[in-house]
Amino acid sequence: MKKIAIQGTLGSYHDIAAHKYFEGEEIELICCASFEDVFTSIRKDSQVIGMLAIENTIAGSLLHNNELLRQSGTQIIGEYKLRISHSFVCLPDESWEDLTEVNSHPIALMQCRDFLNQHPQLKVVEGEDTARSAEAIKNGNLKGHAAICSKAAAERYGMKVLQEGIETNKHNFTRFLVVADPWQVDELRQHHANATNKASMVFTLPHTEGSLSQVLSILSFYNINLTKIQSLPIIGREWEYQFYVDVAFNDYLRYKQSIAAITPLTKELKLLGEYAEGKSNV
Repeated sequence: MKKIAIQGTLGSYHDIAAHKYFEGEEIELICCASFEDVFTSIRKDSQVIGMLAIENTIAGSLLHNNELLRQSGTQIIGEYKLRISHSFVCLPDESWEDLTEVNSHPIALMQCRDFLNQHPQLKVVEGEDTARSAEAIKNGNLKGHAAICSKAAAERYGMKVLQEGIETNKHNFTRFLVVADPWQVDELRQHHANATNKASMVFTLPHTEGSLSQVLSILSFYNINLTKIQSLPIIGREWEYQFYVDVAFNDYLRYKQSIAAITPLTKELKLLGEYAEGKSNV
């Protein structure tokens, strides 16, 4: 049985993504209050695998998770792209006219802004997790409270679904990374032996003109497809940045050659993982 650490509780989108990625396998979830706790679980037990959201098609990148990943020393072994569909739920014996407040994670609330604007009578209250908001309302029998969460969470906690698909943009996907202790990577890859065609890395560059364009030109020369680039300022070093880069490739040897070619141009280049491009639930 695999032990998977997630941020959130049962019924959360992390829970759904973990079961989709490890479909057909027996897993035990370790529910964590924060992403920091996910990495703490891996440090305490090297057999634990982490599942964490890294970017959303609407909300963008979770910048803090990039940093946590870099500092953790874990390696990315896979990814999963989950279509996010939010539901508006309440206690079984309540209905629209009873509701005065809605609880959910701030990103979920942001993704349902148009829906919330149509219901200005509802007080919007941020919580730490979508599913936990539903769980708290049910366990506390909180009259007048609604939650925004997955339909799966509503079913798990016995909540009534008043409306489904309330997200503003229906092309709402979250990309999750599967991370593990470096010592476990080879064994885990054997169980998910898809062809490696994607990699994530982070590097810094000298504060000189054209330093980034040189790196990008070399990647282009080797037919490496840049799928994501995210810059983060380096605290204490004005106008210097860390670049988080995802690349996709068809030829593993050319990819390795490209890394060897850009390494002398960078400072502190660190590979965060090589893995197969993730499937989606749509």
